[in-house]
Amino acid sequence: VPRALVTDKLRSYGVAHRELMRSVEHRQSKYLNNRAENSHQPTRQRERAMKGFRSPTSAQKFLSVFSAVSPHFRPRRHLLTAPDYRAEMTIRFTIWNKITGVPAAP
Repeated sequence: VPRALVTDKLRSYGVAHRELMRSVEHRQSKYLNNRAENSHQPTRQRERAMKGFRSPTSAQKFLSVFSAVSPHFRPRRHLLTAPDYRAEMTIRFTIWNKITGVPAAP
């Protein structure tokens, strides 16, 4: 049995709490549930990207490649200074151009 039940302020949660877990403390807060919400961010990001596709199969084909390539173009910006970020992106685009066979820009 959990020590506390944390929910947002939706009224139906209170009714369910009274019926199912009367002995457990019920905390209703807008902020206490953030850990669970934040853990789903990568999933939500993928769902948002899937909206533009006509079928789940085509979305999955694209996203399986996208999820592997995407981090290459998203360095951890908050850890880098602006000059370091520009240098890192130059390196990453050079690598990408070599892999894809795209000639370098003049």
